[in-house]
Amino acid sequence: MTVIALVGARHRVPLAAGVCLLSFTAFWLAQRAADVSMIDLMVYRAEGETVRAGGDLYALRTTEAHLPTTYPPFAALLFTPLTLLDTADMRTLATLGNLLLLVAFAHLALRLVAPVDRTGHARVEAALWVSALAVWAEPVWTTLRYGQINLLLAVLVLWDLSRRPGHRWAGAGIGIAAAIKLTPALFAVFLLLTGAAEAARRGPWRAPVRRACVAAAAFTGVTLVASAVLPYDSWRFWTRMVFEAGRVGLAEDTANQSLRGVLARLLHTGEPGALWVATAAAAGILGLTAAVRAALRGAHARAAVACAVTALLVSPVSWSHHWVWCVPMGLLLWTEAVRRGGRARWAATGAVVLVFCSYALWWVPHGVGRLELDQNYGEMTLSALYVGTAFAFLPGEAGRRIRPGIRPWRRSRSA
Repeated sequence: MTVIALVGARHRVPLAAGVCLLSFTAFWLAQRAADVSMIDLMVYRAEGETVRAGGDLYALRTTEAHLPTTYPPFAALLFTPLTLLDTADMRTLATLGNLLLLVAFAHLALRLVAPVDRTGHARVEAALWVSALAVWAEPVWTTLRYGQINLLLAVLVLWDLSRRPGHRWAGAGIGIAAAIKLTPALFAVFLLLTGAAEAARRGPWRAPVRRACVAAAAFTGVTLVASAVLPYDSWRFWTRMVFEAGRVGLAEDTANQSLRGVLARLLHTGEPGALWVATAAAAGILGLTAAVRAALRGAHARAAVACAVTALLVSPVSWSHHWVWCVPMGLLLWTEAVRRGGRARWAATGAVVLVFCSYALWWVPHGVGRLELDQNYGEMTLSALYVGTAFAFLPGEAGRRIRPGIRPWRRSRSA
């Protein structure tokens, strides 16, 4: 039966590839018809030009929106090759690259969701089907619309988490991702906590701790490289800019799908202050508890998703396009519904798909004039859907029982 399934999957791959290509083509045409600006990609290019010109990176204001530099200096170094391309070619290559990264993201998510019961061909086929649908989810659509790097960061993280425990470079992806944008650093904290919990149980704690140490070494290494090349910009970022969350954007913006954004809209204020700090701390504890408990149960996909949504919740600003982690979340819920059945599981899967594919957060007043500060309760609910979905996911995972004998980050037959 295994041989028959393998042959069948191999022959279905071309069909899945054709459907995925058709979906991507329709997506490309829709984005061209919408005349997308890819404004964040233009900011990245301006950062690369500033580095090459020896300018002040954090004094930069570019595009018609006068957007600032918000990432660490290492990111600006990575953006310098963009200056070698003209605008049209850069946009085309960025779109193609993000579409390929989406397929890789789905494939790596499947390695965690179904590490044993899928052959290589079956996983490729499934990744193509998932990508054909996921490209229409609001976070993915917006990522490509702006030319963002969210899929690259997610792929770096999942590459690490889907490696076998003894892999030499497992952890490097998380470290590099954190050096580009700080939010993925929470995955290193999660790995350390998992190792500590395993050590308390006298379990195999070395693998997650080793990954965390490799992540820290990779982060430190590339950050020191950036400091050597850009000493002034590095000093400014790590001593000042990293603490100025207001530079990123308005807290109450509808696109800000973090706890801080929800509280700003709820309280009708541009800065929720101490209440946000307390709420974010509680959410961080809940989320990391859920992620660690999932890892201890061997539920690696749930652990990764729990850690990712926790990082998005506690970050001062999590734009809607940062929520590309909806792809492995939906895939995880769908897989569990197929395996175990039940109306509740199918309803949860459908709800997640509806939330992230309905674009409902854009149905409310938003834009120039800080309209979000005057939202009513119905509008606040729509503009808090991503945060609400995360809170619906985390408590159930935190309360699951840990079965004895499960080894976190064990080596699967597919790894």
